[in-house]
Amino acid sequence: MKTIDKTKPVMVTGATGYVAGWIVKKLLDEGFTVHAAVRHPEKKEKLVHLDRIAQSTPGTIKYFKADLMVDGSYAEAMEGCELVFHTASPFTLDVKDPQKQLIEPAVNGTRNVLDQANKSTSVKRVVDTSSCAAIYSDAIDTVNAPKGHITEELWNTTSSLKYQPYSYSKTLAEKEAWKMAKAQDQWDLVVINPSFVMGPALNATVATSESVSIMKQLGDGSLKMGVPNMGFGVIDVRDLAEAHFNAGFKPEAEGRHIISAHNSTMLQMAQIIHTKFGDTYPIPNKALPKWLLMIVGPLANKSFTRDFIRNNVNIPWKADNAKSREKLGMNYRPLEETMNDSFQALIDAEMFIKK
Repeated sequence: MKTIDKTKPVMVTGATGYVAGWIVKKLLDEGFTVHAAVRHPEKKEKLVHLDRIAQSTPGTIKYFKADLMVDGSYAEAMEGCELVFHTASPFTLDVKDPQKQLIEPAVNGTRNVLDQANKSTSVKRVVDTSSCAAIYSDAIDTVNAPKGHITEELWNTTSSLKYQPYSYSKTLAEKEAWKMAKAQDQWDLVVINPSFVMGPALNATVATSESVSIMKQLGDGSLKMGVPNMGFGVIDVRDLAEAHFNAGFKPEAEGRHIISAHNSTMLQMAQIIHTKFGDTYPIPNKALPKWLLMIVGPLANKSFTRDFIRNNVNIPWKADNAKSREKLGMNYRPLEETMNDSFQALIDAEMFIKK
């Protein structure tokens, strides 16, 4: 059980990312000095939103050049920090070489950050952003779980390099983190396992997350004929930042935490924003038939295989978030707020053309 000195700087990897940005904002709002580890600190246009936040909060931000794939590149950023948030990891579903694009950055990046934690005598706790994908591959896995829903005790056993490689990368990376944590006693590891992250991006014009991509498709007409009615969990990015913060500073925090507010579906998410914005934007309001997806899905997207469709479309997604409520004090916002704020952020960034 580690108590973190709140006067010391806090390091965040991948600080310009969709999730990390909100963690940085939370830390700055609370008056911390943030050591923001980024690949290209010289690209000032990617830092503008963080600089703007820092100017209007009591906190301070300092940038450090770091790369997941380079040994020792986090040394300077980690100096003097007792708490490290490791959020940097690739999240893309359209990959040509899963080993190089997903597995190696996720696993080697985790190894590099935790290697540096071992060398930096100041570090007391690492909060690692894993994923519910390290617990399951498909919605059917959540239904077939021992209690009829996934819990922190479970691990993903159905993904591989060839099937759901993103989930496989998160599973391998988190297992590596636990292996390294158990091999030392200087710092403790607390893991955050979010479901699908939605909510407004702090920098929507350059955000590259799958979450932003899906919101764009829901609003630009790409899916106006209907959506695949896939079951998955949803967590608001702002609540996720709160979960990270609490995991960092609650001395009793330990182990894994499913951070998911709602057992939802893609159809439900689309219908929420259709209710508010459907008169102005071509937002879908119905589901595509599963049989049709089985025919056209694999042609439209190579990751949308028949196995994937069979295991996810028209299948409910079920997770138990009790630990996050009890141990991290989480109180999740409504799905309507998350979806409507997500869509409004893209409207404000002029991402859509009206009907």
